[in-house]
Amino acid sequence: MTAVERGAHRRAVVVTVAVLAAIASLLPSAVARTPPPSARAPSAHGPGTAPGRSAGPRSVSRVPYPTSVELESLNPSVVREGGELKISGTVTNTSGRRVGATRLEVRIGGPGAIDTRSGLAAVAGRTALGRADGPPVPGRNAAVAALAPGAAHRFRLTVPVPDLGLDGPGAFALTVDVARRDGSGTVTVLGVTRGYVCAYPDGADLEPLHTTVLWPITDVPHMEALTQRTRDRVLPVFRDDALKAAFGPGGRLRRLVEMGQDQPVTWVIDPDLVAQAQAMAEGYRVARTPGGADPQDATDGEGGDVAADWLAALRRAVHGRDVIALPYADPDLASLARGDASLAGLLRRWSRVGRTVVDRALDTHARADVAWPAGGAVDGAIAAYTRRLGLGTVLASGGTVGPSAALVAGGATDDGAVSLGDGTTALTFDTTLAALLSQGSRGRSAAGAPARLRLRQRLLAETLTAVRELPYVRRDLVVAPPRRMSVAVAGVLLGALADGQKAGWLAPARFEVALREPEPGELRSFEGYPAALRASELPPARLAAVARDRRRLRALAKVLSDARATAASVRAAMARSLSTAWRGDAEAAGAYQRGVARYLSASMASVRLVPKSTVVVAGGSATIPVTVDNGLQQDLTGVELRVLSSRPERLSTVERSVEVRASRAVSRTVRVRVSAYANGPVRLTARLYTTSDGEPWGEPMTFTAQVRSVPSGAIAFVGGGVLLIMLAAAVRLRRTRRA
Repeated sequence: MTAVERGAHRRAVVVTVAVLAAIASLLPSAVARTPPPSARAPSAHGPGTAPGRSAGPRSVSRVPYPTSVELESLNPSVVREGGELKISGTVTNTSGRRVGATRLEVRIGGPGAIDTRSGLAAVAGRTALGRADGPPVPGRNAAVAALAPGAAHRFRLTVPVPDLGLDGPGAFALTVDVARRDGSGTVTVLGVTRGYVCAYPDGADLEPLHTTVLWPITDVPHMEALTQRTRDRVLPVFRDDALKAAFGPGGRLRRLVEMGQDQPVTWVIDPDLVAQAQAMAEGYRVARTPGGADPQDATDGEGGDVAADWLAALRRAVHGRDVIALPYADPDLASLARGDASLAGLLRRWSRVGRTVVDRALDTHARADVAWPAGGAVDGAIAAYTRRLGLGTVLASGGTVGPSAALVAGGATDDGAVSLGDGTTALTFDTTLAALLSQGSRGRSAAGAPARLRLRQRLLAETLTAVRELPYVRRDLVVAPPRRMSVAVAGVLLGALADGQKAGWLAPARFEVALREPEPGELRSFEGYPAALRASELPPARLAAVARDRRRLRALAKVLSDARATAASVRAAMARSLSTAWRGDAEAAGAYQRGVARYLSASMASVRLVPKSTVVVAGGSATIPVTVDNGLQQDLTGVELRVLSSRPERLSTVERSVEVRASRAVSRTVRVRVSAYANGPVRLTARLYTTSDGEPWGEPMTFTAQVRSVPSGAIAFVGGGVLLIMLAAAVRLRRTRRA
């Protein structure tokens, strides 16, 4: 059966299941677990007040409420049949006045589990307490004493699972509110928080989502183009020593490696980060002024040992696991697809280098054909650019790439491989999960217990609800965290995955398995490239500056005795200038690129002619000294000196050019042989040229040669020569007039 036939068969099965499920939903169910009437009694929640008792008391909705309610723990995170659900958290008086005694109530929204993932978002977006939140669970509330302004009250609630009235597997809306009831039965709501309770009874036998989890190990660039040469080695210069903390105990990159070890994840590694760790382990310097051009203006780096330990830990963690080596320095493919086409060669070359770096340093065999555009947004230009770079697999958002025929109307969750033609395969990832993980990684938004709990329960709810969309069809889920995932988010993600796998609705899958049997697909039409991603792209001026730096590097390499080392460090820095990591920090991105340009300018300007004003030429044959200053850290070769005379009939050079060689960081005086024919001043222009292609180097230097003591015979000889030339010209002019 071909991939096309398999896809058609799969869609037929899905549609059949969907139709049967729709029919079943219209029929009464004799086996469904019905919650107690008291727990599912209709309610009339909404703004306003109502006297007397009712099955669902009316509430006064005040937004913002005078108190904030935060849940800090929900144990267990997945409830089974029986047992208890323990809820703890804090109520804080956020108003400027005293809040009297109140009570905490627990509610389960209804009816039944949330059916769609869009329904989960709707629950998260609610503000005021409403009818959809359901009635309070009877007898399961707690008193809250009066709170002064700013005071907080910690609470713990224990609710037997049967009292929650959960009718089968699924995610249920959980509401915890703070309310006050007066003598007439009027209820005033003073605070509300929401979450999800995920239930998966022992008898549930749904087809698990086969889940591929990407584990990115990336960071912003830290190593600059500068290097400092010593007698026996070359020391790289870093713009800061931030990686010392990141690689060290408790650092973000160290913790990600430790947490990912022994987990069923696919490692996505920036080779440049590995190269920077290697450079630190072998010895490095830290610039006193980031982006400077003087390698001497630096101090010794102190993170060599922690970098070596981190590399060893990473080597152990990736052993036997799927590893993806991103293109070197993780270039911003979306920006480049619309920028300078000449940079493709630089990136293609460094993509090959990147795989070698990862394989050798980590003793693994990484994939090096995977592109990851920012945000996973792919359009025609980006897809074409990845093909040009030789990247046959694209990590793409499910919103921009998909199979030619959707599984069901509206689209059920189903990530996986999609063939785009021309040898390109897109592996789509879940956009909603990616957005949740990205929000959690910004700043300190997932640093506290309430934020971590919200994220964990939302991840569980999203994946469980995705399973319930088509409960008996095999489907795939790809989770793509943000490139610079925080430790807090990483812990929440691993915890949620472990809970889902233990319960049975998630099953780990390898990257290679997710790419198997791609379905025919297409780029989905959307209204232009996302504006937020477009706004954070590298500006065209910066791409043009990098292309200009590349041309200048080619010129610099022509005059170096060991061009390979210098060219490699600068090319790597240029690749870092194009990194996706700079998105969101345009100032730092510009500063880094300007630092590379400044280094190239300083390097080229350090090979120059030392100015002079006048030299004296005594006699008819002499030499003129011209000093070449080599400020480079290596020997100067590949340069020649040319001196031109403004009056060659009075003074001329014997040789057209003179080869220049100079040791590193020294000045060399070159002697140019000249012949003088007449006394007096002559203007001379000296300039350096590259010997490989005769291109001028640096600025010309003009000075005066003062010719003295030329023998009279030489003067007569020169004068006679001039007269002969003038006579020949006159004769020729006369013949021309006669003709």
